[in-house]
Amino acid sequence: MADGAGAAAIDWDLARRRAAALSPAGPVVERAEASAVVASLRAAAARAPGYVGDVTGLHEAAELAEALPTYVIDRARWAEANLEMFADLLGDELPEVGPISARFAGEELGVLLSLLASRVLGQFDPFTASTGGGRLLVVAPNVLHVQRELRLDAADFHLWVCLHEQTHAVQFSAAPWLPGHLREHMSALATSMSDTAGAGRRLSSLLRSLPRVLEGAPIDATSGGPLMSAVLTADEQAQLERVLAVMALLEGHADVVMDEAGPSVVPTVAKIRRAFERRRDGTGVADMLMRRLLGMDAKLAQYRQGAAFVRGVTATVGHAGLNAVWSGPEQLPLATEITDPAAWVRRVHG
Repeated sequence: MADGAGAAAIDWDLARRRAAALSPAGPVVERAEASAVVASLRAAAARAPGYVGDVTGLHEAAELAEALPTYVIDRARWAEANLEMFADLLGDELPEVGPISARFAGEELGVLLSLLASRVLGQFDPFTASTGGGRLLVVAPNVLHVQRELRLDAADFHLWVCLHEQTHAVQFSAAPWLPGHLREHMSALATSMSDTAGAGRRLSSLLRSLPRVLEGAPIDATSGGPLMSAVLTADEQAQLERVLAVMALLEGHADVVMDEAGPSVVPTVAKIRRAFERRRDGTGVADMLMRRLLGMDAKLAQYRQGAAFVRGVTATVGHAGLNAVWSGPEQLPLATEITDPAAWVRRVHG
């Protein structure tokens, strides 16, 4: 059949089926243990916003975050939830294509999400319209797998994970304008990248960049690394850097908060952090390649550079001074300020 025009850019239903079929089931667990893990994660998610408020001073936002729904789910449901989010976030911005192209895009997206589904512990989704102020997703099989692999205290690890994700819930509750701000920039980037006029150039650049990925070219939190740099125009790269600077802030802030909650809340927090940093780094060639191709190294750079930014700012003006970032888009750190927190402090606080 010819590839006619008029179909959505991505076959979302095919992507969902493919992700569900390819997502591994997770560790073997007895029903009683599974129920206990789910109950523990729900309890941790309910407790976490209050601790986030204590660390950050964002008490009103923490109360709003407490009211948002929590879903403890499996890997296939995580992939499905992300497809809902992507469709809601970008579906109207993507061009119409032929049905064959749409099916191919659906296959690709489904495979990608199936790979990521076994790696994500939790996620706060502020974009899906039907959720109102957002929803927390906790992927129980992945939490249990890491808990067993690193031999961590279950209750402590569950709360530690939820502290990170519920910090995101507090962030977006403190800055209700932020989802719209990110949506605007991501939509503009998606619209620009969907222009097929430069498709050949982009593909050629992408193929030339692969050796740099394999040989270990540096990944930066606010550039997206060599793969993204290879296929973006200068304007697109600038747009991406604005988005990634915000993501570095969000991820780094969550990492700092989850650790500053401290041993009084998570008694084994130091052990969890050491074990998790070793796991994040990875050692095998296959792991390195997978992380780079899936963009996980860029995510790791966001955690570390963003955390350094937050610590640099709070060392000078405290969490109260940092909280200026939630007051409006003009207070968000620029890409150049993520690695220079003093510059942000000078610009915002004088």
